[in-house]
Amino acid sequence: MFHISSFALGPFETNAYVLKNEETNEAIVIDPGVGPDQLLKALKGVKVQAILLTHAHFDHIGGLEQVRKAHGCPVYIHKNEQEWLTNAELNGSARWPSMTAAISAQPAEHLLTHGQTLELIGHTFQVLHTPGHSPGSVSFVHGSHLFAGDVLFHRSVGRTDLEGGDHDQLIRSIKNKLFPLGDEVTVYPGHGPKTTIGYEKTHNPFV
Repeated sequence: MFHISSFALGPFETNAYVLKNEETNEAIVIDPGVGPDQLLKALKGVKVQAILLTHAHFDHIGGLEQVRKAHGCPVYIHKNEQEWLTNAELNGSARWPSMTAAISAQPAEHLLTHGQTLELIGHTFQVLHTPGHSPGSVSFVHGSHLFAGDVLFHRSVGRTDLEGGDHDQLIRSIKNKLFPLGDEVTVYPGHGPKTTIGYEKTHNPFV
């Protein structure tokens, strides 16, 4: 199994996750956000195999280049948002100059598609395309672990008033792709505390 660490980064306290295989000292990073100093400190001496992005909003990619440069690891993002990494208007950083400098990262090495499987750190992860919050939002699934980005939160859902957002599509993504994973599945969201599918089915007022 792997060990999961989380770091709330930047002005929006965006959750960055480190999934580490303790036996091999290999890890993957999900959504390295703005101001990744504590994340980089935790990764010292660790072999980072990949950076996985649930989507390309600036608060989720603000520390991307720092982690990439420190570890020389490839970046994975859904094909619908490949241009967002290099475009400050699309990733939103140009809209909040008080929060961050304009972010223009290098292109990703790998483009994700729905249903794809990734073999990383000795484990298999399934990619689910879960648009609505943004066109290229994806969720990563391993067994009873779901890394959902800004799709599903504890008693809430992702906002849909940003570039390419679609509320009806977001709700379909949650009900048709996430809820069928099973009530026992733990949800690791892009912001706030973790939750479970079962809890959100019962208590989330948006779905």
